[in-house]
Amino acid sequence: MEKLANSTRSYLLSVFALLVFILGNAQSHFTFPEAISRDKIPFELVNNLVIIPVEINGTRLSFLLDTGVSSTLLFSVEELDSIQLNNASPVKLRGLGEGGSIDAILSNNNTIKVGKAVDKQHRIYMVLDKKINFSTRMGVPIHGIIGFDLFKDFVVKTDYSSKRVTLYQPDKYRKRKCKGCSDFRIQFHNKKPYMTVTVESRTQQMESLVLIDTGSSDGLWLFDEYDFIVNDPKNYFNDFLGLGLSGNIFGKRSKIKGLELNSFRLEDVTTSFPDTNTVRNIRSIPERKGTVGSEVLRRFTVIMDYRDQTMTLKKNKYFDEPFYYNMAGLTLEHDGLIPVREVDYFKIDPVTMTTKKREASAIFDVYKSPTLQFFLAPKFVVVEVREGSPAALAGIQKGDEVLSINGKACYKYKLYEIINLFSSKAGRTIYMEISRNGINQKKKFILRAVL
Repeated sequence: MEKLANSTRSYLLSVFALLVFILGNAQSHFTFPEAISRDKIPFELVNNLVIIPVEINGTRLSFLLDTGVSSTLLFSVEELDSIQLNNASPVKLRGLGEGGSIDAILSNNNTIKVGKAVDKQHRIYMVLDKKINFSTRMGVPIHGIIGFDLFKDFVVKTDYSSKRVTLYQPDKYRKRKCKGCSDFRIQFHNKKPYMTVTVESRTQQMESLVLIDTGSSDGLWLFDEYDFIVNDPKNYFNDFLGLGLSGNIFGKRSKIKGLELNSFRLEDVTTSFPDTNTVRNIRSIPERKGTVGSEVLRRFTVIMDYRDQTMTLKKNKYFDEPFYYNMAGLTLEHDGLIPVREVDYFKIDPVTMTTKKREASAIFDVYKSPTLQFFLAPKFVVVEVREGSPAALAGIQKGDEVLSINGKACYKYKLYEIINLFSSKAGRTIYMEISRNGINQKKKFILRAVL
């Protein structure tokens, strides 16, 4: 009976997926110009997330490619004075986080371009809350999120090694034989893809239906702590998990023994257990047990074929990398700009001096006189400090401005480089200079493995 029930649920999800495709294609869709059957688009990989160039009504923007969203979202509007949206009306949106619904504007009949793909009747939801700004947390401009609207119209290959997304016209796409590839049947609910994986707890293995979410930088989220979280000995810590549309997300971080995706097995996978309020907001189908995110997916070349309801994985060079987490316990974000005064030594091309008989020569580096430069640089501020973490024990507090890390001015780092540094190696010493209430202080802590 249980097998029959599971089979029925899978069938209903599949039928719903087909209805989604029919309705979606009847309203608007992306197309290629004639004679083009595929297009390669370079992307920037930041915190495991894919950032692609997108153009809306002639304005060039950067969007997160996210299978976890059913509609195209636009935010960071304070940076986009020149953008024009058509046929706008107010709406309410609900997303992940501890807050409630948020104000947005629904806009129809927009022209959007992704590479060579164009949709001239695109629907966009523009988030009005300026606090919902993923750019500050990512350290690079992110003006919006696109997901189902693009995936439904193409076969989409994401190559995390070469950092290229390839869009294939579905009716001209021919699947090649692939040694080492594994195919997964995907199901749909509310225009979002789900797959079944096997998670291994302390005592058993369990098949679990999870959302495929390329917009989550974590590896795995699970909703049920049973048989994973224990207090003696304690195998978790409480942490800030991320920023959702409805605010901050908190929960527990731990590691599970194993995660199996067909023939692929990953060991000691860092896993997040979001708090009950977050789970209540997003658990729209009872069978869902969690989310598989980009810290797992980036270890593969991923081909998503929504029309065939298939995902294909082939492991890449990142497959055997261990799973990391933030051992410093710090979350930073960009908080405006600061004026910087810096001395630059401009080097001219090397000069070669040769004797008349060309029997000997010498190369000299020539420098101009040093000059003083003034410019604006990103300001980094602490927005979360994990209780009991190395950073907290060193006395770093929420609201501190970070001036330098390991002797290097903070603005010379990319934000994701700092995140990688905090997740790099247990035992690494971090030296920080901070400013609090206009007073500079030096701090020191050692990255410590908790899990």
